[in-house]
Amino acid sequence: MPENRNYKQALTYSIFNNISQAAGELNLESYVIGGFVRDFLLDRGKAKDIDVVAVGSGIALAKKVSKLLPHKPKVQTFKNFGTAMLRADNLEVEFVGARKESYSEDSRNPVVENGSLQDDQNRRDFTINALAISLNPENYGDLIDPFNGVKDLEDKIIKTPLDPDITYSDDPLRMLRAIRFATQLNFTIEKESLDSIAKNKERIQIISRERIVDELNKILLSAKPSVGFALLHQTGLLHLIMPQLTDLEGIEEIEGQKHKDNFWHTLEVVDNIAQYTDDLWLRWAALLHDIGKAPTKKFHKKIGWTFHGHEFVGAKMVYKLFKQLRLPLNDKMKYVQKLVLMSSRPIVIADEKVTDSAVRRLVFDAGDDIDDLMTLCEADITTKNPNRFKKYHNNFKKVRKKIREVEEKDHIRNFQPPVSGEEIMETFNLQPSKEIGIIKDAIKEAILEGEIPNEYTAAKKYMLKKGISLGLVPEPKNG
Repeated sequence: MPENRNYKQALTYSIFNNISQAAGELNLESYVIGGFVRDFLLDRGKAKDIDVVAVGSGIALAKKVSKLLPHKPKVQTFKNFGTAMLRADNLEVEFVGARKESYSEDSRNPVVENGSLQDDQNRRDFTINALAISLNPENYGDLIDPFNGVKDLEDKIIKTPLDPDITYSDDPLRMLRAIRFATQLNFTIEKESLDSIAKNKERIQIISRERIVDELNKILLSAKPSVGFALLHQTGLLHLIMPQLTDLEGIEEIEGQKHKDNFWHTLEVVDNIAQYTDDLWLRWAALLHDIGKAPTKKFHKKIGWTFHGHEFVGAKMVYKLFKQLRLPLNDKMKYVQKLVLMSSRPIVIADEKVTDSAVRRLVFDAGDDIDDLMTLCEADITTKNPNRFKKYHNNFKKVRKKIREVEEKDHIRNFQPPVSGEEIMETFNLQPSKEIGIIKDAIKEAILEGEIPNEYTAAKKYMLKKGISLGLVPEPKNG
């Protein structure tokens, strides 16, 4: 990290000159603060989100900046919070007046008063987010670092500017943010701060589910999500937020027979899948794929530990958990449910001699999600035995090859019956009735079992045969 305490090289966006000019005309101080400065010093590239603090009115500064810009961008104002935002040159710039804050016991929304830059830096969540660079003409580019945030960046430490008990109790969302930054940046949370999170964990209950989920999503989308979930577990937050996950922890032994710890296994699966996909919902499926194992765990003297039906139970739990966390109850939730429900299907096929029929059914049920399902199953291989690891992966390669072959030959994905219900009704002069469903299902089963090819002529012939067996009489052909 550079020793120079002036960072004009960070201020290459032309808008910084506009802000400096506007602040000068309004006779107030202005600084760029927070994530933009942190990420510049970490050489993570310059952020597109810029936070500017003004010692005075942030809204007035935003409006003045807009007037100085050629295209006069619209200024969105949030008077209750004393903030304003504008977009320029693919940047999102938020302006806020420097402030000091005081909190009540039951809310994370502070009572706000105007304050100095120092007051504003005191209220920041972490020392690495309290770094500011001056936009004032007399010291343009100077770094203001009252809490040795640069040293904490160098040491890869997350710590609070003030007493962590005050910081976390005032705004408990900061506990999740500490864990999220530690995960994203591969930093360590200072011991006093980590202990304070554990001590204040119950305060998380005043935070809205939407805010909590926003942080969980960012942890899930990091390079190694297990770091964050292990910290959530260590501090006791995870049990308060998602007890369905922490219920998986532990290894029981009866009569010398053990099962694996499904909580730590789950975190390994999430890390595995993170190497192959940035899809948030596929990562959620990995996180929840075994949640049905806690309620279905049983010990049988003859066969040991079982988790029969855990996929079915887990899929039902997905809905309850999404509802509880206020995650979307739409196609995203249904996708996660589907992958949890089907998570063992390819494993069963991989363990046996793979038949065309079994693969057809797998592709039929998975549809367009078959590739994601296979990715999940491959991530689920966490054995430390190198021979088993190689064997399981080779088995899945065979399944993938078989899927490609069956797809090319039978076109089962997003299957539509070659013969429609309307044609069945016309052929046998039927009104809507259960017989139509019986015939359609029989055609589908015959195709999936490989009795007939997935094409019209064979399906129509089979339809006639099945209809006659049900005592239906085909309409005579004209002519």
